[in-house]
Amino acid sequence: MTASAPHGAAASTLPLDVVILAAGKGTRMKSRIPKVLQKLAGRPLLHHVLSTAAQLGARSAVVVTGHGAPEVEASCARLTPVEGPIALKFVRQEPQLGTGHAVQQAVPALGDDGRVLVLSGDVPLTRAETLLELIEAAGPDGEQRLALLTVELPDPTGYGRIVRSPEGAVRAIVEEKDATPEQRAIHEVYSGILVAPARWLKAALARLANDNAQREYYLTDVVKFAVADGLPVVTHRCGDALEVAGVNSPAQLAELERAYQRRAAEALMAQGVRLADPARFDVRGRLACGSDVDIDVGCIFEGEVVLGDGVQIGAYCVIANARIESGAVIAPFTHIDGERLGVQVGPGARVGPFARLRPGAVLGREVHIGNFVEVKNSTLADGAKANHLAYLGDASVGERVNYGAGTITANYDGANKHRTVIEADVHIGSNSVLVAPVVIGAGGTVGAGSVVTKDTPAGALTVARGRQVSIPNWQRPQKKS
Repeated sequence: MTASAPHGAAASTLPLDVVILAAGKGTRMKSRIPKVLQKLAGRPLLHHVLSTAAQLGARSAVVVTGHGAPEVEASCARLTPVEGPIALKFVRQEPQLGTGHAVQQAVPALGDDGRVLVLSGDVPLTRAETLLELIEAAGPDGEQRLALLTVELPDPTGYGRIVRSPEGAVRAIVEEKDATPEQRAIHEVYSGILVAPARWLKAALARLANDNAQREYYLTDVVKFAVADGLPVVTHRCGDALEVAGVNSPAQLAELERAYQRRAAEALMAQGVRLADPARFDVRGRLACGSDVDIDVGCIFEGEVVLGDGVQIGAYCVIANARIESGAVIAPFTHIDGERLGVQVGPGARVGPFARLRPGAVLGREVHIGNFVEVKNSTLADGAKANHLAYLGDASVGERVNYGAGTITANYDGANKHRTVIEADVHIGSNSVLVAPVVIGAGGTVGAGSVVTKDTPAGALTVARGRQVSIPNWQRPQKKS
């Protein structure tokens, strides 16, 4: 039996089934939400683990649920990993009698022809590369090994210790509550992640007993069965403890959140993105950046966001599901949320500060959207401007339109939405209301303070407001004493 993984082993083509343990209650989270559905980087912990399984090309993922099972299963069923399809199966562990008991519940859903990888649903930061190295350690096709992912910890409290022979071969994993003082002094610990031959693992699980301090069925006991059976036990040591860190409390969740964000920030900076402060930056989805992108402090990116070459993002912006083309500037405190329809910001456009772009907003080249302007389900053609305190909803705005401060499209009649069309080179005066459906003809001007309810001719000046009246010597009412 070897103490560490052989190098250069051929990649396995055996089918891989992943068992994910997700039955725990997570009492220390002090939350009604199941622990594996607590969010890290905007996604449930379990979704991170499932995405990693998909990256491995696994044939199936068997999720062992227990506490909050209906909620957990429904959440997983809605997930479509972008890394690739994976067959999702669910089994229930009721009651929860230990990790070995949990994997026992998955046995009917596992084939005999491949390998089984066991993961934990509350350990979200394990890299796919690390797991592929562990799978490689389990040996090429035709060989059978039990492979354990281990880590060296300065403080191993709470973890099962890797017990080796004087020659360095793995003899057992001893849980802390069952360990002797000498064993507790061991700093190499079991991460909770293993790879085993499926047929052998099924037989080993059937031999588990609960004669231990916890009266539970430990998955770690399969190691001593492997030793007894003559099945080689190998280890792959993980160099980053955060990869195998679990979440048991809000404090641990926050710690992993910062670790995740730091990892994302470092990856972007390695591509040339300039972050004003990597510690004040959050990605809660996928962020793709071109060259010479600048991102100031406090920005949050959610969903799918693409930033083109030379894009500048000001401080404290929140951007979700949007494509921002090259040279665009998003000024501070801007909120962009495309939801399902998405938002598009054209080349050289300027948005903000304090602007809001909602689903379906499409801005052309050199468009200006200023402070306290809201755009929803509207297109603005090249060079259009709405610089102050305005609302554009369900509108089509032509090239070079100037949309005055305080102007709104009244697009909702109480039952249905209607569209406003503003043709090219129109000037809309401040504090106007365009009551949809309405068309403002090309080159026209709408006088300030107008309420426009009918289509206007091209090139015309349209004024729709009451005549100004001044009453001389008018006295305000006096407040009664």
